[in-house]
Amino acid sequence: METEGKVIKCKVAVAWEPGKPLSIEKVEVAPPKAHEVRIKIAASGVCHSDWAYLYDIAKMKPRPFPLVLGHEGAGVVESVGPGVTKVSIGDKVIPLFLPQCGQCERCQSPKTNLCTKNWEKTQQGVLADGTSRITCKNQQVHQFIGISTFSEYTVVPEDNVTKIHPDAPLDRVCLLGCGVSTGYGAAVNTGKVESGSTCAVFGLGAVGLAAVMGCKAAGASRIIAVDINSDKFEIGKTFGATEFVNHKDHSKSIQEVLRELTNGGVDYALECVGDVAVMRAAVEACSPAGGVCVIVGWIEVEELSLAPLDILLGRTLKGTYFGGWKSVEAVPRLVQDYMSRKILLDEFVTHRLALDQINQAFDLIVSGKSIRTVIEM
Repeated sequence: METEGKVIKCKVAVAWEPGKPLSIEKVEVAPPKAHEVRIKIAASGVCHSDWAYLYDIAKMKPRPFPLVLGHEGAGVVESVGPGVTKVSIGDKVIPLFLPQCGQCERCQSPKTNLCTKNWEKTQQGVLADGTSRITCKNQQVHQFIGISTFSEYTVVPEDNVTKIHPDAPLDRVCLLGCGVSTGYGAAVNTGKVESGSTCAVFGLGAVGLAAVMGCKAAGASRIIAVDINSDKFEIGKTFGATEFVNHKDHSKSIQEVLRELTNGGVDYALECVGDVAVMRAAVEACSPAGGVCVIVGWIEVEELSLAPLDILLGRTLKGTYFGGWKSVEAVPRLVQDYMSRKILLDEFVTHRLALDQINQAFDLIVSGKSIRTVIEM
């Protein structure tokens, strides 16, 4: 491409400081360095975590500002740095906030997907050399978890990108970069939901609906969707929910309601809200005789308290990150599953906006009117 090796001037949404709306700016995106890939972003989903790191900072560990958010994108490789062998110019790709180098001890283990390659650096908003590839007004702009997809171009480490099918629609498969993969994998990988089981899914955002879809794929016989917004119950049916509970309609706690509905507790509870009170409710909604609770919702600094008897009698509490998927190898398979209609993606998208309208996407999250908004570049 004619831009290869050159600085690219493009449009991004910059978060200059916490609690303030994003600002559309012209920035400079430097060429990729060794083992890095520069991507022309086609589309990006807007995840609740993007909103939370900007506005709900009391529940999150501080991130460096200025910052370009976005971590659920898809695009085309514009250029590659020296030593890159896994992707080529022109490939359709999905950037990944969770790397998979294939070489570290964790990548070699079947028990985890938490690759350590460049992890500490990307969590600080920089790449392997300790700097970002994005500058604005002569100032370094940090890259959110090393990705930054609210940008027309971005640069990511080679181990944080995966090549996908050349016919994949980028404005839909971008959702596999975070929310859908996370919720779906929480059911089929982390929870290992069994056929004929009873499940409860707390929260019907994109992650929760993907968890519902995973429970259905695993053959659960009862999938109880729990949310305080009854407007989401109809779309829950699309993904496989069989029953719905709005705990605002009950005087008892939601865990009591669920235990009564299921003769003592569900086999699997998946918490997809990111709230410690809901997490405890999800644990206590499980059957003490082997019930499994999977914490999916993201929160970093608040403490979760449990009574010893919540666990001692036989419940299991698990966490999941990116649904337990080994990112680089799993995401292309999930793309193929979408293209063969084994999983749903189109049904998650309720709104499509231009990058200039990015703040409207956050308003839709706060109002509960969206499942997923896709930003089209």
